[in-house]
Amino acid sequence: MARWFALVFVVSACGDTASQQLEEVTAAPQEQTAGHASGSWRPVASPPIAAAGLPLLLTDGTVMVQESGTPTWWRLTPDREGSYAQGTWSELAPMPTDYSPLYMASAVLPDGRVIIEGGEYLSGDSAFTTRGAIYDPVANAWTEVAPPPGWRTIGDASGMVLANGRFLLSSCCDGPPGPTALLDASSLTWTPTGGGKIDLHDEESWVMLWDDRILTIDCNNLADVTLAEAYDPATGMWSAIGHTPIQISDTSEDADSSHEIGPHVLQNDGTVLAIGANGHNVTYDPSTDAWRTVPDLPVVAEGQLDSADGPAATLPNGHVLIAASPGVFGYPTHMLDWDGAQFTEVAAPPNAEVDSSFQQTMLVLPTGELLLTDGSNDVELYTPAPGYPDTAVPVITDLFMPMTSARLRAPSDVHAPATAEALLTPVADLYRGQTYKLAVQRMNGVTQGAYYGDDSQSFTNYPIARLTYASSGRVVYGRTYQHSNRAIGPDKHGTTLLDVPLAADQGLASLQVIANGIPSPSVLVNIK
Repeated sequence: MARWFALVFVVSACGDTASQQLEEVTAAPQEQTAGHASGSWRPVASPPIAAAGLPLLLTDGTVMVQESGTPTWWRLTPDREGSYAQGTWSELAPMPTDYSPLYMASAVLPDGRVIIEGGEYLSGDSAFTTRGAIYDPVANAWTEVAPPPGWRTIGDASGMVLANGRFLLSSCCDGPPGPTALLDASSLTWTPTGGGKIDLHDEESWVMLWDDRILTIDCNNLADVTLAEAYDPATGMWSAIGHTPIQISDTSEDADSSHEIGPHVLQNDGTVLAIGANGHNVTYDPSTDAWRTVPDLPVVAEGQLDSADGPAATLPNGHVLIAASPGVFGYPTHMLDWDGAQFTEVAAPPNAEVDSSFQQTMLVLPTGELLLTDGSNDVELYTPAPGYPDTAVPVITDLFMPMTSARLRAPSDVHAPATAEALLTPVADLYRGQTYKLAVQRMNGVTQGAYYGDDSQSFTNYPIARLTYASSGRVVYGRTYQHSNRAIGPDKHGTTLLDVPLAADQGLASLQVIANGIPSPSVLVNIK
């Protein structure tokens, strides 16, 4: 069993509390991605992947990417300066025999393992399989997971780690009503949940709210094409949550109807932006239980843009980046920026001309950049405009260990006599190869990062720990796990275990916890 050390909260000399010091640090200028223009794309160097598919952020700061529709996965490790663009690739263990899914449920679990469930296709053939597997990044090994009892399909399902840390999975196509089940990650067994659902889960998009409920807009309810429903983890039941003021799914009695819908995205203010498969869009405010219509997606030379499956991401600055294309499964892709009032077209990645929105997946990186895959050998990074709201910033509320050393820090009031007002900044000694416990406000952020819906989930609402060395600028990520929860919102707290890598350098470093690309104020540590 890993050894960990209890947290100790320290008050500085001269009467300043640690919380006051944290407020001063929070107000300091935030770090930016230097040397790259906002709104620009650039490639990740030398991906060995012929068809880069689903990307997932592991809790050690590396990214695992599936060779789309195959059992092969690759790991992208950032370089010594923390750059993913110049990172290195290494091949991971393959999935269990003959399990080669495409369009499936996925999640990073609170213990750091990765779960993949279902698949609309296996090795390129239509399957709607019930197979699943869990990947252990420490052992670099996969374990097959039996499906929930009685399920005939999982397929292109939705999946999500709930605020309480349990993984919720839907069947794409069993029902109606559509079944859901909760995973016991220790025994790899399932418990039925989710009574009260009106329709199938097929094609529906899930988004977690700050009150822990999961919201979706029905895509298979022909009797009521504007009904929205919510799953409450406290009751284990689905219930109606009102009606959208306009239909946004591609759902009708017509046999050609795709039943698709775009991503439902939680914004930094706690409201939901739901993108439509027909060009229409709506928002939902949980604080007032109010739906409203917002502007349609733009009409371009190729026609009305929509997202009949496709990615979007809440950027650290609060804007939402959306991939949209004309018509259901049409092309080219247009990238749109939503600022809370209007959609503005921004630069598109190189393959946009031959891509439809559904071919692409987004992932928010710890640097605040956005990683994009599209089923080709081109993996792109997007640099958003700088900024993030104070209410979204994680804050380390407890330091790791009793303070064993200190150094002088300039006073916050530059007009005060330095000899009288100088503060002592505590320095925590952290030992390489050891495990520590850390408490963080907004540990998981205030959104889930990037969204898609069914087919693909690349959420990043969990803590990433980064060390940046004062002398060399080297960046090292520690592995976090045993996250106490996955709750999101400005008033949420959590704890995590952190492994300090054996390969870490010795010396002074700043420690930050990052959620959805937004870093906490730094805590000075001494790595030994």
